[in-house]
Amino acid sequence: MTTDTDWQLTRTFTGASGDVRWDRLGPSGRPPVVLLHGTPFSSYVWRSVARSVARDHQVFVWDMPGYGASEKTAGQDVSLAAQGRVFTELLGHWGLVEPLVVAHDFGGAVALRAHLLHGARYRALALVDPVALAPWGSPFFRLVGEHADVFERLPPALHGALVREYVGSASSPGLHPAVLDRLVEPWLDGPGQAAFYRQIAQADQRYTDEIQGRYGEIGMPTLVCWGEDDTWIPVAKGRELAALVPGARFEPIGGAGHLVQEDAPAELTAALLAFLRQPW
Repeated sequence: MTTDTDWQLTRTFTGASGDVRWDRLGPSGRPPVVLLHGTPFSSYVWRSVARSVARDHQVFVWDMPGYGASEKTAGQDVSLAAQGRVFTELLGHWGLVEPLVVAHDFGGAVALRAHLLHGARYRALALVDPVALAPWGSPFFRLVGEHADVFERLPPALHGALVREYVGSASSPGLHPAVLDRLVEPWLDGPGQAAFYRQIAQADQRYTDEIQGRYGEIGMPTLVCWGEDDTWIPVAKGRELAALVPGARFEPIGGAGHLVQEDAPAELTAALLAFLRQPW
């Protein structure tokens, strides 16, 4: 497991929801791969996979507005609807017409919305424990969403403990302390604390309800990977999703929770590379 405290995004794109930090790895001219993170995470969770894939692909990573190193502001629209639009804008900014796309958690819904609602085209799509099927949202998630204004006013120490516990629960074997520190860091200062509860308050299931009935329209090669020990979204949802997408292949990852990238990076990377290297 690598902590990679030097993981940095060096480029900026200004979109409808604020400044987006992004970067590119790997040699130019190689097949492009775009990685989308989930919530409450950032591109940091993709660091090991990104560097491995970048050996023979051009890899694009980014922090969504309101996440990681990207802009966090009061009143910011960080909903799934906004993120789908921003991702579509980014693909145009990067000049990518049909990239390979790999998306985790909330990022899966972003990639699906961009494709089904905004016309984004992908050469192939890999979904890793995505938010895609109703119902979703844990009791804690719903509680925070209903009382975000109250949670925003928690004393910093209590807020920090809550975020650490919540993020840590995404792993089955448990996160390395340095990794957990890096994952929670963006949420701990004043703007970060407000942003943490803002993104939960705006995480409305209607944004996946709008597209769930259209998964049968997906015509590209699709891989669905899922941590078998995911307690955030049960593995049964993965099998259900794969059955709804024509020709999709389902790949369970043993010993991994929701954060498959941290729990089983080698196994996930192997599955993704085998998929991405296919001669589509």
